[in-house]
Amino acid sequence: MMQRFIGLIFFYMLVVPAVAQKQPPAYPANAAAYVQTLKKLTDVMVGDVTGPCAAARYYAYANLAAYEIVYQQAPAAHYLPLKGLLKDYPDFSSLSGRQPIDAQFTCLYALLRMGEELLPSGYLLEEPRNQLVRDAQKRYRLGEATLQASRAYADSVVKRLVKYAAKDGYVQTSGYMRYTPVKEGGGWKPTPPAYSEAYEPHWSTLRPFLLDSAAQFRPLPPVAYSEQAGTPFYQLAREVYDTTRALSPQQTDIANYWDCNPFFLNQKGHISFGTKKISPGGHWMGITGIVCTQKKLSLAETVRWHTLVGLTMSDAFISCWSEKYRSNRIRPETYINEHLDRSWRPLLQTPPFPEYTSGHSVVSASVAAVLTQLAGDAFSFTDTSEMEFGLPARTFRSFRQAAQEAAISRLYGGIHFRDAIENGMVQGERIGQYVIQKLALP
Repeated sequence: MMQRFIGLIFFYMLVVPAVAQKQPPAYPANAAAYVQTLKKLTDVMVGDVTGPCAAARYYAYANLAAYEIVYQQAPAAHYLPLKGLLKDYPDFSSLSGRQPIDAQFTCLYALLRMGEELLPSGYLLEEPRNQLVRDAQKRYRLGEATLQASRAYADSVVKRLVKYAAKDGYVQTSGYMRYTPVKEGGGWKPTPPAYSEAYEPHWSTLRPFLLDSAAQFRPLPPVAYSEQAGTPFYQLAREVYDTTRALSPQQTDIANYWDCNPFFLNQKGHISFGTKKISPGGHWMGITGIVCTQKKLSLAETVRWHTLVGLTMSDAFISCWSEKYRSNRIRPETYINEHLDRSWRPLLQTPPFPEYTSGHSVVSASVAAVLTQLAGDAFSFTDTSEMEFGLPARTFRSFRQAAQEAAISRLYGGIHFRDAIENGMVQGERIGQYVIQKLALP
């Protein structure tokens, strides 16, 4: 008995100190945690009424901050060094600190910090960021030294990315001359109900991330403008008019689901008020998050997928807006009111920028190509992105099916001609395939 007792004492002398010295677990971030954190940026953008071009830009830079944390601290499979691939991209390798950091906590922290720096109401992300720190301290017992080092490292990455973003040409666009609509027939004109001035007419001057230039994937020319009955353009307008006057319930649902108008102006008698909704980029970011969560991806893969989608969307908007203000085409609402039916109104509110090509088509097709490369061609998912805005979930058999529905929704909504939709899909597919090839996506 005495020998057994001595043996137990010896066992506890060896084991107990080892247990006592065990390091606290790392911050347990996963796909869901990243998606929930990114959603906080989306909510601020909705409140800010961030337009579609700017939203895509913000998503790209915010996700890049998280990407760099993963790449520099815990390189995962399929992660590529982005310096040399993205235009003028800075080198982050010199930022490595002496004190070990928690890469997963730092990843989420950097995402929120980048949002704080970029978004007009980014200050609203300060409290979520502070809550993230409190959770790391109290709930997950992240050591104070590791916590401080992690925050300092995230700040250094964000600071360098903010400098990079400041040189992409976005700030300069606010100083350019206002866009003046042309008077010639067939040119874009402001539309009801607000008759707003043109949105981001100089967006093509921004530095793309991956494209050689804004005009690299210029689509086929639009159908030539004509006011004569029976001509191809007149037939395009007639199709919009006839389709919107005989919409099925399903077509109406599709149009409303993919509306993604950040600011819908409601008019009740003499009163006007706005309804805020998610942007097209926010919708596809939502889909990306749903897929990452459904597949139970690691945090690293979730970051990578969101970054790839963000970069693709941002370049797709630059490409699309380059064509919009080059072709400068009239909207269906203007043409139909002037030449077919003065009282006609589209189901959706016409957005304040030229018609050709369809932004929904270009962006959706480009993102669908990238997500298909990542998840497969027959990946089924249920999209719940619009439920918070009162719209029911929709289930899709593939990303391309979702993209095709998003594109045709613009015809049902009465805000795009068919050639803008179909040629926009081709334009977007080419952009998506270019991203896949340039980044050698497996």
